[in-house]
Amino acid sequence: MKQETKWFEVQENESISECMSKMTAQGFQVVGRREEPLFQEVNGQPVPVRQIIQLKGIKEAEK
Repeated sequence: MKQETKWFEVQENESISECMSKMTAQGFQVVGRREEPLFQEVNGQPVPVRQIIQLKGIKEAEK
């Protein structure tokens, strides 16, 4: 069976649990997570604004 892979980004106004529920509703299972800092330049210096959190999901594709 072929697996479909998709990355889901946790939005600013939602929790990780809400994003996982959204994934499950679409038939995906969580298999990975990655975080990346988002910076904004203030007075020439990078200042962290927030973390971008992405969850990797897989879904078994139909034959």
